[in-house]
Amino acid sequence: MICAIHQPQYLPWLGYFDKMDKADVFVFYDDTQFKKNEWQNRNKIKTAQGWQWLTVPVLHDFGQEIRQVQVNSNVDWARKHLNALISNYSRAAHFAAHREFLEDAFARKWTHLVDVNLHFIQYVMEQLGIQKRTLRSSELGVTGVATEALIGICKRVGADTYLSGVGGRDYLDERRFAEEHIGLVYQEFNHPIYPQRYGEFVSHLSIVDLLFNCGGESLARMRGTAQKGA
Repeated sequence: MICAIHQPQYLPWLGYFDKMDKADVFVFYDDTQFKKNEWQNRNKIKTAQGWQWLTVPVLHDFGQEIRQVQVNSNVDWARKHLNALISNYSRAAHFAAHREFLEDAFARKWTHLVDVNLHFIQYVMEQLGIQKRTLRSSELGVTGVATEALIGICKRVGADTYLSGVGGRDYLDERRFAEEHIGLVYQEFNHPIYPQRYGEFVSHLSIVDLLFNCGGESLARMRGTAQKGA
């Protein structure tokens, strides 16, 4: 059984869902430390002027776990994000199919960042047709940090293989995985080129860019199995 583990991110990029697609069980690492100015509360969309950040404003203390981080409700971020998506994607081929969900999601009163992120991630999973077992690390009662925490999570869910992002090569203790008889493999993801609005193709955007432009073909595009010319 292959396990992938990743912090819950805001409107993640394609590679996030590729990892999910390749795993048997996916664990949202929600009890690790929140990192400001990374991907946990922001991501990129495409506009006529180039890419643009969408950032969820947060209230947090240094050292807080992701699940503890609160959304800053004093900032009107949700309306701005919805308007940005409508402004830049309303003419995309498949945007209309998702507009009702977006309007509902951004109208909700969110208190914690993790709930915002998981709401969008789970919706995208459904739209892509990715059906995988998902858990939160905070539900598993695993202790330790870094490699030891990841090994502990794999053991708790019964996985014999850990699927890591390529960045894991820089910090994982590969020896420890071998000692615990857990296979360690690194994600290989070739970013697809797909139809986009606004000129030249821009990669590494939020998954919504793919979803709004390609609709039901999105998973095949991500897997590199879409028919040529589609």
